[in-house]
Amino acid sequence: MSAESASKAPPFLSVVLSFYNESGVISELLRRLRSVLGNEAQNAFIAGYELIFVNDRSTDGSEEVLRKEIESVGDVVLVNMSRNFGNSECNFAGIRMARGDVVVYMDSDLQDPPEVIPELIAAWRADADVEVVYTTRLSRAGEPRSKLLITKIGYRLINAISEVHLPVDSGDFKLLSRRAVDRLLELEEQRPYLRGLVSWIGFKQAQVFYHRQDRFDGRTQTKFKFLGPGMISSWLRALIPFSDIPLKVSLFVGFFMSCLSALYLCAVLLQKAMGWYAPGWPAIMATMLLLGGFQFMVLGVIGLYVNSIFLEVKGRPNYIVDSIVCNVDGQVYATKVSAGLQWDTHPSPQGSLSPRAAAPRAQANSKFT
Repeated sequence: MSAESASKAPPFLSVVLSFYNESGVISELLRRLRSVLGNEAQNAFIAGYELIFVNDRSTDGSEEVLRKEIESVGDVVLVNMSRNFGNSECNFAGIRMARGDVVVYMDSDLQDPPEVIPELIAAWRADADVEVVYTTRLSRAGEPRSKLLITKIGYRLINAISEVHLPVDSGDFKLLSRRAVDRLLELEEQRPYLRGLVSWIGFKQAQVFYHRQDRFDGRTQTKFKFLGPGMISSWLRALIPFSDIPLKVSLFVGFFMSCLSALYLCAVLLQKAMGWYAPGWPAIMATMLLLGGFQFMVLGVIGLYVNSIFLEVKGRPNYIVDSIVCNVDGQVYATKVSAGLQWDTHPSPQGSLSPRAAAPRAQANSKFT
């Protein structure tokens, strides 16, 4: 470890894991996380850790599995959402709960191996200026070539027309410093696209490469179907907030079509003046259908931006937390979250294993509705 890294003391680490129906994975995930992070703590690379699981209203036995773990070990915090809100919203809820000097957020299906976390910590500590460490997948086991190709095209298209640069083949497996987390939580836009926002906040960012694995339980397409509504919605989340290129393209094409229409009108008037007979019903109908279709397309593009404005103006919270379950000094607290409830998020003393503030220490804050 370089001399520069000495300026960064061993951090208290928060790991945020959003999940939906992962009862068959959670036990193995916890075993591997505890093994990896226990070694990091033993070697004094971290001062302690906490595992924040955000339950996106699972319908299987995932919550029961975690509650049993909480009863026996104090390193797990369970955050239950009031309904299914989505992956980005759950990650934001967990990041807002996190008390760590650094926060790692990742999926809970074990496609992103916990064994990579020490590399993220080492990359962060190796450079005093690094605030974000992102991961790039060298391979993606168990995913069809067609999906990989479409994903690569999607990344490059977004990078070509948006105001932020998304690292290709980099997903929701990142390390954020406390400074980056605080800046990220200042952003309160609706339907947040977390990958884009992490790039948008800037700061110096380091890169770690890894091989993505198969799902531990063997399931596929658990987030959204290939080219289904979920994938399309994710692309629109990435495109609309970070680019006005679709509007500019619509303006350019509209101007171009208007010029063509003007030229066509001139040609019609010239033919009429010269007495040429030109039966034009097929041409007129084709032109009307072409222009009508284009108008509807432009209205659809404008509608996407108007809808984004509509969501922002309404000002609804991106998520609502139903309850928080944790173990403090051997006592399990299961607290129903009322509007305005926030838990103490100050880091614990170094060397402790995530003693979390108990329910009586909750403070009023409108961020936690």
